[in-house]
Formats: sequence, C-alpha cells, structure tokens
Amino acid sequence: MKRVNTFEVVPQTENDKECLLRLLDASASLWNELTYERRQNYFGDGDVWDTSEYRGQYNGVVGSATVQQVTRKNSEAWRSFFALKEKGEDANPPSYWGNEEDGRELRTYIRCNQYTIQWGKRSRLEIPVGQELKDEYGFGYHERLRLEVRGNPKWDGKQGRLELEYDEVSDTFRAFQPVTVDDSRLDSPLASEEAALDVGANNLVACSTTTGNQYLYDGQVLFGRFRETTDEIARLQSKLREEHYSSKRIQRLYRQRTKRRDHAQNALVRDLVERLHDEGVATVHVGDLTDVLETHWSVRVNEKTHNFWAFKKFIHRLECVCEEYGISLEAESEAWTSQTCPECGDHEETVRHGDTLTCPCGFEGHADLTASETFLRENSDTEVRPMARPVRFEWDDHDWSGKPHPHESPKEVRTNPQVASVGR
Repeated sequence: MKRVNTFEVVPQTENDKECLLRLLDASASLWNELTYERRQNYFGDGDVWDTSEYRGQYNGVVGSATVQQVTRKNSEAWRSFFALKEKGEDANPPSYWGNEEDGRELRTYIRCNQYTIQWGKRSRLEIPVGQELKDEYGFGYHERLRLEVRGNPKWDGKQGRLELEYDEVSDTFRAFQPVTVDDSRLDSPLASEEAALDVGANNLVACSTTTGNQYLYDGQVLFGRFRETTDEIARLQSKLREEHYSSKRIQRLYRQRTKRRDHAQNALVRDLVERLHDEGVATVHVGDLTDVLETHWSVRVNEKTHNFWAFKKFIHRLECVCEEYGISLEAESEAWTSQTCPECGDHEETVRHGDTLTCPCGFEGHADLTASETFLRENSDTEVRPMARPVRFEWDDHDWSGKPHPHESPKEVRTNPQVASVGR
C-alpha cells in the first residue's frame, strides 16, 4: 500500500535558498527541453524515446541521479499519454513546466536512495546537488544541501522518489514523499453500515448513511471564488500583447485556483471518511458519472464538474482515503435518483427548483439529500434507518467542521428541516 507524506521544506540561509531555487529551475529547464524534443519527434514521426543528448548537460547543476529521475518522470508521462491514446481516449501530449520568459514551474525529483530525512526536534532533509552548484555555493565535495523540515510524517515505510516544488504565491517549498507501508496498517470499520454519495455542482457532496445520518457539503462559496479567479485570468489575458498567451501573474492565478480547490477537496474527503468510519460504515456507494460528465447539456454545470470540482480527481482521492480506513468504494449507476420521488417512486412529474425537489403527490425535500438517500436504498443490503435532521458544512478556507470561524457564522449548521425531508 502506497501513501504520501507531505511537509514543508525551509532553507536555513539565503544562500541555501538560492541554491535550491537554482536546482529546481534547472530541473524544470531539463523537463522542458525533454518535452520539446519529444513533442517535435512525436508530431514529426520521430523517436520520442531518444533523449541521450540531454543527460550530460545538467549533471553539473542537478547531479546525474536527478537528471535520471526527471527523465524517467517525463518518460512516465509520455507512456501514460500513449496508453490513453491506445484506449481511444482524448489525451494531449505532456506539457511544459512554464517557460523562461513567464516563469517556470519549479520542481524536481530525487531518487529514493539519494536523499535522507531525519525526524525529531530538529528535523532535516539532505539532498544531492551537482558539483557546479557545490563549487559555486561553497559546499564541500561530499556535502549535500541540508534543509530544515517542518511537519511530522504520517506514514512510516520504504521511501520512494521524493518530489520537491516551490510555490511562488506563498514563497514556500514543499516535499512529497511516497512511502510503501504494510497492508496490515489498514484500518477497519467497526460495523458493516453503508453510505451513498450524491456528488453535485452546487452542493459538492450529499451523503446518506444506513445509520440515519445525512451530511451536506456546500460548494457555493468555493465556486464563487473559482469564478472570480477565472474572470480575473480572462481579464489579464485580454490585456496581453499579441503573440503572448500568458504571464507570471496569470500563471500564479492558475496555480492559486488549483491549490485552493485541491485543499478544500482533500479536507472534505478526510472529514467525510473519518465521520463514516466512526459510524461503522464499511461500504460507500458513489455514482458513476462518466456518461453524465461527457454529455451534460449545461455549460455551467460542466465547468463545475470538470474544471472546478475535478470529479475524477475527487473520486481518486476518495478511493485512497477509503482504502486507508478499510472502507470499500463501489461505483454504481445513479440514474434518475435526483428526480425520483421517495414517496411514490415517480420521476417524470417531479420538479427540481434549486435545491428543492417537489412531486405532485405532495413530497417536498432537499434534492441532493433525497438523491443520496434514494441511491442508498437502491444499492444497500443493510436496513436504512429513519433519517435524522441533516448537517450542513461550509468551507472557511481551513476546514469543514470544528469551532465557529471568529468572523463568520458557525460552519456546522442545520439545514432547513422544511426542505430536508418531508413525510418519510
């Protein structure tokens, strides 16, 4: 089982910071040159795998082992591209890590046996650099770049290839350390309860469980900020000179938008799965939205599911965290669940307006919560208990639950019981 430790890396001096930036920039330059040659060969019917001429150019700066790892990572990206093409899926060749004029995405990869991490009161990371950087920044011949580490490892195990990146927006270096841990460390649910998720555009996740609990994660604020950033990117792009397609400011906004979404998404998955585990949920049913995502009629909904919420990425993250807690994730068809009345079973005469689903039979309820409950009843082998009043969560840039934000209303508030569930 593979897991990832994420932590902050802090250079101890300005000299060390400059050296680390040089290392990351040279790695990004190497990636771009590899990508350029391979794209030229690909579109020109050449051999995309012949990259031997680049290996020696960067050895003095990043070191031969790191050159090998960046090259290998680039090759993995191309193999993934060809695999998707063979399956008949739409895919684009690997892209560049920015450019010299507008700024590169500073990143590198360190081989598993080329770095060391010591955890403790003064945690530190040591990585190799090329001889040219050693000479320029005053390192001894055998010395490596020593960096402070902030954070604690969540997982112990056999370490994999380390990824280092620099976030220009927050002026922060981050490290991602894959580790392989024994499967015996997997947690396990305390019971065999089940849950079903309705993943939507306005409400990110509506969840119903066989224990009778319902959770609703509101995405309106997040999507509003996403649209604001998108509009600002479009405004800045309209002011670019001819033949210019981006700028450092635009690239920063793209990265900021993605990181904000990923942070909220990861926090949501962790918060939800921990709650389900505490309830003894052993199986989670989630809708298979592949066809819906490809054919949805609404441009705005497609923007939310593809660009803003990144549904496939969310499901992958959900699968990983569920595995960590020993919870099985099952993808099922959720056809008509968002239009089906739970009282009479009709889906042709029901009407959805905003978050409310109404039926001529007299039913009125929250559309997404109703969909998740209907989905649960259709797929669960466990008796579904009567639903309690649902709990609504709002995002405050840090988490989805806990104490109220000091400048806002409480994050964990009850949904309106008039539209949550009627007549069950």
